[in-house]
Amino acid sequence: MRLWSPHPRYLDRQALVACWREALLAQAVLAGRTVGYRNHPQLVRFRTRPDPLTAVGMFLTGVADEADARGYRFDRARIDVPGRPDGSIDVTSGQLDAEWRHLMAKLEKRTPEQHARLEDVRTPDPHPLFVVVPGGIVDWERAR
Repeated sequence: MRLWSPHPRYLDRQALVACWREALLAQAVLAGRTVGYRNHPQLVRFRTRPDPLTAVGMFLTGVADEADARGYRFDRARIDVPGRPDGSIDVTSGQLDAEWRHLMAKLEKRTPEQHARLEDVRTPDPHPLFVVVPGGIVDWERAR
């Protein structure tokens, strides 16, 4: 499960679709509709919110907004608690940078033309749900 901190506009088609599906899975876990993935570390950022379903709903809305911009049709009716992403969750600069490097490595192999378009981006914008704060890679990140 990878719920990307960089803005969804940087994701290639495969990553955008995977992010949507994985965020829907995260929503199902947080809503208690599935027993799998309950302890997945990426869920920490949502579980620590006063209303985890609203937080993951805002994340999904941000992904769906990017899908709309590309002409894709993600089913927003699948979002339990939709809401506008509002920069209400912190992401550390170190975490954003680590995810950016991870994404760029994937793009270099899978979508070289997109990698080339993004090569000059040094500090990516975060997903609209996140606000960047100083810090290193977070404890829940497995790919350290």
